[in-house]
Amino acid sequence: MGAALPKQLLEVAGKPVLQHTLEAFDRSPVVDRIVLVMAEGHHEAAWTIAKAANVTKLSAVIAGGATRAGSSLAAVRWALAQPGVGPEARLLLHDAARMLVTGRIIADVVAALDDCAAVTAAVPSSDTVVETDGDRIAAVPDRSRLARVQTPQGFRLGLIAAAHEAAAADPGFTPTDDCSVVLRYRPDVPVRTVAGSDRNLKVTGPDDLAIAEALLRRA
Repeated sequence: MGAALPKQLLEVAGKPVLQHTLEAFDRSPVVDRIVLVMAEGHHEAAWTIAKAANVTKLSAVIAGGATRAGSSLAAVRWALAQPGVGPEARLLLHDAARMLVTGRIIADVVAALDDCAAVTAAVPSSDTVVETDGDRIAAVPDRSRLARVQTPQGFRLGLIAAAHEAAAADPGFTPTDDCSVVLRYRPDVPVRTVAGSDRNLKVTGPDDLAIAEALLRRA
């Protein structure tokens, strides 16, 4: 992003990115509590944002790891340590930078966990995606079988905890999302998809901030 602040603290349509995301989960009737994983130097800012927005479900702000997987593992361990929370509890892992997530997507991911132990939001690929070898196209996979994975991703807590603990002990694997951890260490467990949305974009660069602002102002 090239900004002095983490992208989650940058403003879009008059609110920090993080506030938009927290509000989406706070108003969801299927979400009981929220734990926020952030770099330690920004915990106070996160609490200030949550309190100003009257986010009532935020239970904790905890330190993340050096990698995405490390941050997910921190959240999983926090959840397992909570009184009355067992391995069958439902856990959603979400990129705070996906600030336009909708209540429908959140509810659909949670509902899917009635029948499966791992699920992700995803949208069909509208682009032709190719495999490359250097600067040459090596293969063109069938686009009808390709999808772009989003978050939230939902899991039964015991499953994702065991998978992430295995990933933490495997220096040869660098996961890019949480479902890939399940696919690697529990290949016997199917990972289901539910419909995401093209609006559920991940704020990564300055152009994404502008797109998100336009979508919010048009809504």
